[in-house]
Amino acid sequence: MNDVAVLSRKADFPGMVTGDGKPWHYLDTAATAQKPQAVIDAMSNALGRDYATVHRGVYSRSAQMTQGYEAARERVAAFMGARSPNEVIFLRGATEGINLVAHSWGIANLKPGDRIMLSQLEHHSNIVPWQMVAQKTGAEVDVCPLTEDHRIDLDAMERMLTPAHKIVALAHVSNVLGSILAAKRAAKLAHAVGAKFLLDGCQAAPRMRLDMTELDCDFYVWSGHKLYGPTGVGVLWAREEILNAMPPWQGGGAMIDRVTFEETTYAPAPQRFEAGTPMITEVIALHAAVDYVESVGGMESHFAHESALAAKLRDELRGINSIRLFGPEKSAGIVSFAMEGVHPHDLGTILDEENVAIRAGHHCAQPLMAHLGVPATARASFGLYSDEDDIAALLRGIERTTRIFG
Repeated sequence: MNDVAVLSRKADFPGMVTGDGKPWHYLDTAATAQKPQAVIDAMSNALGRDYATVHRGVYSRSAQMTQGYEAARERVAAFMGARSPNEVIFLRGATEGINLVAHSWGIANLKPGDRIMLSQLEHHSNIVPWQMVAQKTGAEVDVCPLTEDHRIDLDAMERMLTPAHKIVALAHVSNVLGSILAAKRAAKLAHAVGAKFLLDGCQAAPRMRLDMTELDCDFYVWSGHKLYGPTGVGVLWAREEILNAMPPWQGGGAMIDRVTFEETTYAPAPQRFEAGTPMITEVIALHAAVDYVESVGGMESHFAHESALAAKLRDELRGINSIRLFGPEKSAGIVSFAMEGVHPHDLGTILDEENVAIRAGHHCAQPLMAHLGVPATARASFGLYSDEDDIAALLRGIERTTRIFG
């Protein structure tokens, strides 16, 4: 690891110290990433000196803000390897993106007898919308099992898939286990039976290089706040021809072509899916976040840095008898574990006293917790600002917890 580069990145994030100026060991990036000063400045300027509405005003500042908003769409499209900015929809987050696909594409295309394929490790946001649509359409949900090392079992999925499956929706990277999906193979399996393929990229987008053509998916969603950007903004990418065939799911200003009381016609994508005044300042700040992550090294280097830290932590935890590890040996910067005789919430509370922040709970993945046989896990997740000092602080906190609980 390049410690100098890591330290310089940590200095870019004003939230990485406590109120009294001590180092804060933030190991909850999978939940939400800290924000670099560049993103904070972009958000502040967009809210202040540059603020105006978009797509509506004829005055110069509105035109400038509109240019900035659409420049962000072009930047995100390039970041994702999309063919066109028209394939990029801005919305409040990945959850809204999956709901949009489920309630627009799903309602229009699913019927009784059709099937939806998910997996055992999905986030609730990639389970509940499909259950809701299944109830409305008469479709049914199937669940792909996991391998022994907690990866989505694509061999099993290949055996389960039939022409009745119309959509396969899977996590690109597990938010609990850090396990990485063999996405190109999953896409090939889905398309072989005529199904559309959606990837939940919330944990992949901040850690891996994206290329929509290479992945060969039909839908891809991610959230800005996990990519060092603000909350309240996310991205849905979909093939342009699919978007233009999908009905709008919310009505209002900006998504229309012409409105009369007799009939309304709708704008093409992406506008037809961005009803109302959009998240202007958040989109501008998201542009800054994408610029930042690419300015401090390629996504391959970010993945190597975080996965190396995860591997080191796993090695350290493996030497503690009371620790049970979950997930595969190689993960995308996420490590989940349980400590015998200590609830994850108790561990998290003691670690907080040591200025170490982890996530403790079911991580919005209760079916996965049931599969693992635990009510919750402790999760450490790394980011651009993480280093070996954070691991050392976590291990000291675990040692203190062991002494407290005997």
